[in-house]
Amino acid sequence: MVRESIWRLALMSMLVAIGVTTAHFVAFPVGPARIFPVQHALNVITAVTLGTWPAVTVALVVGILRNILGTGTLLAFPGGLVGAFLAGWWYRWGRDPLWAVAGEVLGTGLGGALLAYPVARFLMGREVALLYFVVPFALSSVSGALTAYVVVRLLKGRPRPRPG
Repeated sequence: MVRESIWRLALMSMLVAIGVTTAHFVAFPVGPARIFPVQHALNVITAVTLGTWPAVTVALVVGILRNILGTGTLLAFPGGLVGAFLAGWWYRWGRDPLWAVAGEVLGTGLGGALLAYPVARFLMGREVALLYFVVPFALSSVSGALTAYVVVRLLKGRPRPRPG
């Protein structure tokens, strides 16, 4: 049990490291937002391999570290957290990676985009329309989630490393 917990924590740490280190390599500015498809891929991969709450935790830690390092914005939180939550929840319900992809796209593309409006307006001082973030967030989440789907399908069937 302890070895399994350590293995899960180590995997989460590696996913956070990937998310933080790739932030300045694969990011596209769109208005006040930065499109970050790697985070969406990490959300789906974490949701499928570890579950809902680890996916949300990884998204939260990546968002915090990217903001501290200056490679992210406050908009990482509404998009990343909602997408990770729905990816994990829908995967748990449907038991197919496509459900995680759909949860990520809907969670980030619609839910995260709508929650980004008050963050941009009141915390960042940006005047934006209510639906301003829907298209960029949706495009980013689709590209990242589909990439994750390919990765998950390629890794499916391979034996999972045993801790210890």
